[in-house]
Amino acid sequence: MNVQAYLMFNGRAEEAIAFYGKAVGAEVTMLLRFREAPEPPPPGMTPDGWDDKIMHASFRVGEVELMASDGCQSGGGTFQGISLALSVTSTEEAEAKFAALAEGGTVTMPLAKTFFSPSFGTLTDRFGVSWMVLVSTT
Repeated sequence: MNVQAYLMFNGRAEEAIAFYGKAVGAEVTMLLRFREAPEPPPPGMTPDGWDDKIMHASFRVGEVELMASDGCQSGGGTFQGISLALSVTSTEEAEAKFAALAEGGTVTMPLAKTFFSPSFGTLTDRFGVSWMVLVSTT
């Protein structure tokens, strides 16, 4: 059994995936645009002009595969009740990844030593995705 996060970016998936490539080294493993689908979406399912938007993409961050899409609507989407946890092996790596993800976003808890990690912090990136960055001690 496998559970994966599927992120809906409401028209900004390509921008988000490029950002994650730069910020955390995400590597695209699959990308399908609406115009490339074997069957077109039903009329009215997507906004006009979305042929080049991303219907489905998969990308790897470290050992984890995430999925993403522009979804079927523009604007208005939010990520609530979920955070992506990025575990790294050093405080220096945590600082670099945290700063990269926070660019254009909002830091909700600056990186700091905690009882469970030498460095832990939280942020919401420019796309509204919540992240927890921590140095793993295991």
